[in-house]
Amino acid sequence: MTNGKLKLETLQVHAGQETPDPTTDARAVPIYMTTSYVFKDSAQAAGRFALTEPGNIYTRLMNPTSDVLEKRVAALEGGVAALATSSGSSAITYAIQNIALAGDHIVSSTNVYGGTANLLANTLREQGIETTFVDPSDPANFEKAIKENTKLLYTEVLGNPNSDVADIEEISKIAHKHGIPLIVDSTFSPPSVFRPIEHGADIVVHSATKFLGGHGVAMGGVIVDSGNFDWAQNDKFPTL
Repeated sequence: MTNGKLKLETLQVHAGQETPDPTTDARAVPIYMTTSYVFKDSAQAAGRFALTEPGNIYTRLMNPTSDVLEKRVAALEGGVAALATSSGSSAITYAIQNIALAGDHIVSSTNVYGGTANLLANTLREQGIETTFVDPSDPANFEKAIKENTKLLYTEVLGNPNSDVADIEEISKIAHKHGIPLIVDSTFSPPSVFRPIEHGADIVVHSATKFLGGHGVAMGGVIVDSGNFDWAQNDKFPTL
């Protein structure tokens, strides 16, 4: 099944599980309640841990149930891959810390979720990563704050809690002009409403506790990679 040719309604139902479950033939996605997996032999185990052979290693790293969720959200957002996490905050933290290291700089919208603001202003600062907060109502504010060591721009589609709307397309142009990625929190704008990647975002994060979960009864987060950003275009990202 080619996701690019399918409508959103079909992707919501089938992306990530186009055929029945390979083990049970179940139509609905089974919940695999296991921490560990059995290897056929030591060679297979070595291949999987060396990442030269596909397959499950440990549920903290991958799980067949989570795999369907990741593929489905990636397809809905128009990305190449996704990673499910334990919460929206962990998704945001992983996405940022995979790019920014001690001595680096971030430019972020002022109107962001309180937990994100604390992460950027306090936790990351203690790790040697500085953040400049700017008013997102004018995209030019992001460009004015960019420094030599700026590694990414960060904003939310709808600012939490003010619901101010960011101009994702213009902010992404600024990011790409300077050879850095744009991370967008689209928690309050699920794919049925807005798809940031189509407007230039490089990485999209969600708190699945909100719209993706739908009922406020489950904790979770998701990171989606657009697959569009060239990490080798300059020497800013030696670890990627």
